[in-house]
Amino acid sequence: MTKYIAILRGINVGGKRRLKMDDLKALFRDLGFSDVHTYIQSGNVIFNASEKGSDTTISEKIEEAILQKYDFKVPVIVRTASELKEAIASNPFYTSGNEEVNRLHLTFLKIYPSAEGIEKARSANYDPDDFKVSGKNVFLSCSGKYSDSKLSNTFFESKLKVPATTRNWKTVLKLGELIDQ
Repeated sequence: MTKYIAILRGINVGGKRRLKMDDLKALFRDLGFSDVHTYIQSGNVIFNASEKGSDTTISEKIEEAILQKYDFKVPVIVRTASELKEAIASNPFYTSGNEEVNRLHLTFLKIYPSAEGIEKARSANYDPDDFKVSGKNVFLSCSGKYSDSKLSNTFFESKLKVPATTRNWKTVLKLGELIDQ
């Protein structure tokens, strides 16, 4: 049994693509996942899966089930609990007790970006905002609000050519806590 975190992009935003968390949990259970928990309305689901397969295979299974049941497409990115813990431990902008935690974010990438894509993203300079690509993660440090930054999901998807979704660092830390419960 492996513990996973599914991060859904763009649900319950501006009254569009509405998914109740109880319905989402039921959908995950119907897919054969167990010990399903959600965190806040933005689509963070912690669950166990006994099936073997890649994160991408599991995410595609969830995406297809949402499309079939709700008739809209929702990008889903999946990480194992150990991958999430590794991301938390390796954030170059975060130190425990960092008072700037409100300015930190993690963009989850569905697959590994190409070296060419990373170079293309790095060639854009959005000082004082900064980012570091590490595997399937992009660590962000924003000088102000994330919503004001040019370093958005759209930016990374266009430069890296990879589906992406972002969570603030407080949410990432909370997910890290929840996977241990």
